[in-house]
Amino acid sequence: MERWIADEALTPHARNRHDACRVLGVDEQMIWPEAVTTRVKVGHDRELVSSYPYRSACPSTTWARLARDATRDIFLGGYTNYFFWTQVPDFAGLVRRKAESGCRVRFLIGDPDGETSRQREEVEAAALTVSTRIGITLEHLARLGRLEGLEARFSAPADAVNHVGLSVFRFDDDALVTPHLASAIGHDSPLLHLRRQGEAGMFDRFASHVEELWARGCAIDPRGAEPHGQA
Repeated sequence: MERWIADEALTPHARNRHDACRVLGVDEQMIWPEAVTTRVKVGHDRELVSSYPYRSACPSTTWARLARDATRDIFLGGYTNYFFWTQVPDFAGLVRRKAESGCRVRFLIGDPDGETSRQREEVEAAALTVSTRIGITLEHLARLGRLEGLEARFSAPADAVNHVGLSVFRFDDDALVTPHLASAIGHDSPLLHLRRQGEAGMFDRFASHVEELWARGCAIDPRGAEPHGQA
């Protein structure tokens, strides 16, 4: 690692760069910006910043940085969103500060009592069930209470299958997108980091998907949010 950094002309292979950054917990652009620049495309995939075989391979610093730097719109469209409370330091405080500063903060989650949640629990067979993970988010939202700029909704029953299969997390013009594979839990599914470059690109298509789910969702009153609550 010291040899790679000391010699600016020496750039390791992509896999070695990825492994090194994962261990160090930093973005590749921080250490090898030229390597990232040379990957920039001019076609339809130019909005792809990074891709990871697992969501858990995306550095926690990336999640924290995107959430910290967002000023207009934070839209967390995962089915449970529970991992934010443990992965991002003082996430509850960050949500409060963002909402109070004028940033729109939205949580779109699945109904813990819905049929899709029950079916997903059978497929995953995980100790930390889907409804429990949703309950974690609901509990934290209840603690935050009503804040100007903070909104939460359950996805509509008819949209639950589409919601549980694709998580879209938006931070202004950046988005982290996870298509869920078969029985894989979120952190074991792949992740794409997208950055908006123009209209009708990949970013806009995923953003439109989650906005559509949001439009049909049922509002949750954060003050009354409880684990296993109904919309």
